Amino acid sequence: MADAHLTDVSFTNLHLPESLARGIADAGFERCTPIQAQTLPRALAGFDVAGQAQTGTGKTAAFLVALYSRILRSEVPATRKINAPLALIIAPTRELAVQIHHDAEILGQYTGMKLGLAFGGVDYEKQRRDLEEGVDILIGTPGRLIDFYKQRVFDLASVQVLVLDEADRMFDLGFITDIRYIMRRLPAPDQRLNLLFSATLAQRVLELAFEHMNDPELVRIEPDKMTVDRVTQIVYFPSMDEKPRLLVGLLRSMDPHRTMVFVNTRRGAEELEGLLRANGFNAEGISGDVPQKKRLRMIRDFHSGELAILIGTDVASRGLHIPDVRYVFNYDMPQDPEDYVHRIGRTARAGAEGDAISLGCEDFVQSLPDIEAYIGRSIPRGAVTEELLAEITVPYRERRRFSGPGGRGGPGGPRGRSGSGSSGRSGGGGSSRSGGGGGSRSGGGERHDGRRSSGPRDERPAERPTERAPTPATAPRVPSGDAPAPGREAMGQPAGAPGSAADGSTPGKRRRRRGGAGRRRGTGGEAGGAPTMSASGDAPPSAPSES
Repeated sequence: MADAHLTDVSFTNLHLPESLARGIADAGFERCTPIQAQTLPRALAGFDVAGQAQTGTGKTAAFLVALYSRILRSEVPATRKINAPLALIIAPTRELAVQIHHDAEILGQYTGMKLGLAFGGVDYEKQRRDLEEGVDILIGTPGRLIDFYKQRVFDLASVQVLVLDEADRMFDLGFITDIRYIMRRLPAPDQRLNLLFSATLAQRVLELAFEHMNDPELVRIEPDKMTVDRVTQIVYFPSMDEKPRLLVGLLRSMDPHRTMVFVNTRRGAEELEGLLRANGFNAEGISGDVPQKKRLRMIRDFHSGELAILIGTDVASRGLHIPDVRYVFNYDMPQDPEDYVHRIGRTARAGAEGDAISLGCEDFVQSLPDIEAYIGRSIPRGAVTEELLAEITVPYRERRRFSGPGGRGGPGGPRGRSGSGSSGRSGGGGSSRSGGGGGSRSGGGERHDGRRSSGPRDERPAERPTERAPTPATAPRVPSGDAPAPGREAMGQPAGAPGSAADGSTPGKRRRRRGGAGRRRGTGGEAGGAPTMSASGDAPPSAPSES
């Protein structure tokens, strides 16, 4: 942690319990960050605090130190049940809950406090057993907490400390109704310590604070300018076709280890993961659709350096404490200026420095003026040169999204749509739509759209003749002067058979015809061919013959 990011307030001057002070020393904490220096004296004195601070500014340690100190110095209620926790920490995402649990284990390793986790996705029965056996500090997400509470897995009557982390994100994710449900089942606000932390103290957050907290003190830390000053920023303006090539070219020009790439949608994260992996990068995308065990494994691998590139959305990545991130790419420009600061702040944790590279394509560049107004400066522009536009391999399933000049289809990619190849739309070839060839559109077999064609489009009779049709070898030849329509004679049946065109009877089965089989083959046609059918399915009356 860089000294410039710390204050002169020392943890030793806060007079913390001995067991807690040992854990803080083992974690390497000596001096407080700005959010810690302003919130800890108030919280240790028993006052509720509503603090504005971004992830990575030390707020997790701030509320954990206050929480441990309050529990260690308070008497345990005599009426406490075995499954009643003494402290409750609510986080909006599973990853953030796991991160808080990890930090709590480090700081409280000598306190003897038992920790419990409750979040969705994995270990339902294990979490249930742990909570039924009793924990001192319960950390969880709103949905799973309410699920267990309604089943009476744990009791909230003995809670002495409540912590709401990333409160603004809980509003964004639609958890506010769940939060109010939980808070109304806790002891009265004046009987517990309440700590709320949020990236912004908007009006909706303040309403929640004053409704369910005991006259909280507002602490505002404005780290935005400090974050912007420590990050080297640049924005490029590629076209949609150039955008994937530019990203690959930039990654190849640097050491991409510990790189985070942000997109605006979960689908975009999945598609970009396939593109980067096809071009030789060790990249994975984190989103709400990824199974929980895999998500935790991704974060662990990225922490250790085994995973070079982590792709994510703002929601999936919010609250993750990942140190030493070197590069942040805004593959999609965020639509909220505050999200831009949150993104680039991941490469400037605890006083560190880093690079933030944005790709302002035509789909998302409209938010750039608002971002520059929010951070109070113009982001330097970069030129998109041919040297930066790399040749890329596009996965087959992503060709529609990433295809463009400079892209090569991956193995098994589709063949050309035009030309004289075997699957062209026009020209000669085995399966062309028009022209000669054994697989023409009018013939039987497999169609281009994946459905079975119905064979020749000739008219079929209502019933088969009683006599046996002659074989093709002995079938009578038709004089070349008057070529009949490809009806029964083309099928090897005599022209005068019942239901044929020659005897003037109406075909018994109506078939949809597109231009006529005779015209498509260049034979027959309106004159001398099968009679044209009317909309009702009947043949029109034949014209009177001239005598």
